[in-house]
Amino acid sequence: MEDTTAVAKLRLLKSTHLEGLKNSTQVTEFILTGLSHERGVQLFLFALFLAFYMIVLPSNVLIIITIRSDPHLSSPMYFLLANLAFLDIWYSSITAPKMLVDFLAERKIISFWGCIAQLFFLHFVGASEMFLLTVMAYDRYVAICRPLHYSTMMGRRLCILLVIASWAGGFVHSLIQVVLILRLPFCGPNELDNYFCDITQVLRITCANSFAEEMVMIFSSGLISVVCFVALLVSYIFLLTMLKKNTTGESASKALSTCYSHITIVIFMFTPAIYIYARPFDEYAPDKVVSVFHTIIFPLLNPIIYTLRNKEITTAMKKVVNRCLLCKET
Repeated sequence: MEDTTAVAKLRLLKSTHLEGLKNSTQVTEFILTGLSHERGVQLFLFALFLAFYMIVLPSNVLIIITIRSDPHLSSPMYFLLANLAFLDIWYSSITAPKMLVDFLAERKIISFWGCIAQLFFLHFVGASEMFLLTVMAYDRYVAICRPLHYSTMMGRRLCILLVIASWAGGFVHSLIQVVLILRLPFCGPNELDNYFCDITQVLRITCANSFAEEMVMIFSSGLISVVCFVALLVSYIFLLTMLKKNTTGESASKALSTCYSHITIVIFMFTPAIYIYARPFDEYAPDKVVSVFHTIIFPLLNPIIYTLRNKEITTAMKKVVNRCLLCKET
């Protein structure tokens, strides 16, 4: 009799567990809290971010067109810069259009698979950009420390392979995040305290103990960010030291300006990423502000910051704009 009762209890527990797993897959959408609940603040932010996006986005497109159309900008440095501008346009466009639409919507929702897609592309493009910045640092090392061998060591074919490798590394990194997320059950609540989907918010609302997945994500996202950031800073400090000791004149000034621009971009890219991913995924008050700078503002500004200190590309951009204006007049 006791054995029969024990078996019945075991079957009941098993059916309850299976029913729970079944119900855990019923979350079909997530609710986004956005940046503010105040209607006036939302309209102000809509106008602010729309103006910023519509001004800076075409500037990045202009950088790509200028580099592609000007034969004097065919060096590996400009090829990599065009790829950086493309990735930054894509990176900011993953979150910005949805955020702008949600500013005008009463109910801010995103489907489950839309959330997964946003999360995947965010980490795919973000990690690809981190790897690309590492390639750009190697390009500057060869140009400064091995100038006589620069054309052979940084040939067009190698540059293309390095860009492809950066994209491949970003794809693998992002795939790991998505696979870990899809293994977890979601049975409610379904409210994400941000304006977009990311692993830091999604893990907070899972029904299961996600400690192991969180540690893997901190290792894959946070540790990679810290290691790349430190390695890039050390490499640029080394390059700056070499430049100040061994070279003088206009070429040295130009190389120094390029390195300073690269360092600025590295700081803008990695500092928010380290803050967001290199710690436990608990909720902090400044998270939304840091996320805005990380996903929208800094990516759009990065190529522009680089070009402002580069006379060759600013001159070429002016020529492109003048040609476009002349075409319109005729």
